[in-house]
Amino acid sequence: MEILLAIMIGVLYASGIYMMLRRSLVKLIIGIILLGNGANLLIFFLGRITKGAPPIIPADGKVFSEAFADPVPQALILTAIVISFGLQSFAIVLVKRAHTVVRTDDLDEMNATDEDS
Repeated sequence: MEILLAIMIGVLYASGIYMMLRRSLVKLIIGIILLGNGANLLIFFLGRITKGAPPIIPADGKVFSEAFADPVPQALILTAIVISFGLQSFAIVLVKRAHTVVRTDDLDEMNATDEDS
């Protein structure tokens, strides 16, 4: 399972970087989305995949006696999902506005500041 998850993280990072290096703004947004999902999977993977009970210490115990699920990576992933959703929605609105002004989504054509008379 861990090998499959590591391969999937690598594929998401590689495809996200590849899409970000393209000239289209839509592909740039797709690359940002793929990188965000890869980062979420990486945080989940680094938190160790364990099947266990919630991390609640019984009233008569002082320490955990059995395997438990670590809540910190899960909380970090939830925070990362919210932040990446805000970044993605801002980027989509920005690209839509840039497309209405410039009438293209090609980054090379947007970079040209010369106006044809």
